[in-house]
Amino acid sequence: MSKQKIGVLFGGMSTEHDVSVVSGTSVIKNLNQGKYEILPIYIDKDGKWFAYTKPLDEIQVPTVGQKVTHIKEISNPIEYIKNLDIVFPVLHGRYGEDGTIQGMLELLSKKYVGCNILSSSICMDKVYAKVIFEKAEIDQANYIYIRKCGKEYIYVDNTFTEEICSVDKIGDIIEEKLQFPVFVKPSNSGSSVGIHKSHNKEELIKHIEYASQFDKKILIEQTILGREVECAVLGNEQVEATCVGEILPAEEFYTFDAKYKMAESKVVLPASLPQEISEKIQNLAIKAFKAVGGTGLARVDFFVENGTNRIIINEINTMPGFTQISMYPKLWEQMGVNYGQLLDKLIELVE
Repeated sequence: MSKQKIGVLFGGMSTEHDVSVVSGTSVIKNLNQGKYEILPIYIDKDGKWFAYTKPLDEIQVPTVGQKVTHIKEISNPIEYIKNLDIVFPVLHGRYGEDGTIQGMLELLSKKYVGCNILSSSICMDKVYAKVIFEKAEIDQANYIYIRKCGKEYIYVDNTFTEEICSVDKIGDIIEEKLQFPVFVKPSNSGSSVGIHKSHNKEELIKHIEYASQFDKKILIEQTILGREVECAVLGNEQVEATCVGEILPAEEFYTFDAKYKMAESKVVLPASLPQEISEKIQNLAIKAFKAVGGTGLARVDFFVENGTNRIIINEINTMPGFTQISMYPKLWEQMGVNYGQLLDKLIELVE
């Protein structure tokens, strides 16, 4: 019986390029070479596609930011993809986790691991994910949505009525409708890239202007005082959820550096929570995943509010990190599914 040809895409043009390189290389190293013919495909920051020129056994998982070597440019990526049986797009952020690559693969009638076009694009866009969560009656932080428009901004209210404002006027609206501190987030970004916590109007204006470098759509959220927890889900119609893991960030919140560069950041598996709270998080993770039309896999992030134990959804990651320290594979390992077995399950779920 011939082996399935699995193309593993990693790198990409997003701000999460370096993390994707580590995730993708980790996947390559853990796929079963006895079952699959594995073809690593690196996409550089300019969107050029490359194949590895060295044997898989010699590939080492790099550190975040380490340059990819031993590669040769693929002259015709479309024809290269057509020769694969399944694509595993281990791409984080824009052009990989937002439905873009999924759309290309759909046009080529090529099967792929993970969420489809719609669920990928919804979950990548924090603002529109919130609209879905609200419809599903899943608790979330109060928020305000704005867009950059030239040198001014557009305030969009909860009925999607728009008002053009200066950044100073935006600051006044946020002061009136939310309480400091607040989080300022580019709507389409991941790994906490472009996110800041604002404690006053002066910081808020500075952070809004910074976030607008990453996306014209910006989300401002009320800060939730509570524990940061995560739950992994796996499946299509029959969806399973893992135990709940807790994040103990080295910084004030789980920044990019805290995630990937600081050994002081820790995870607790499973989280020390009352059983009924853990079960509710698991059920909400599956509900949220189904509400956005998810398929294959996702990591669903929540807060457990201090004092009330209210469970508040933060976001869904449709292609969560697959590095050796990433929560998604570690959660499944806690459930008795090792890294290689998890990859097999994801490939089996491809429709």
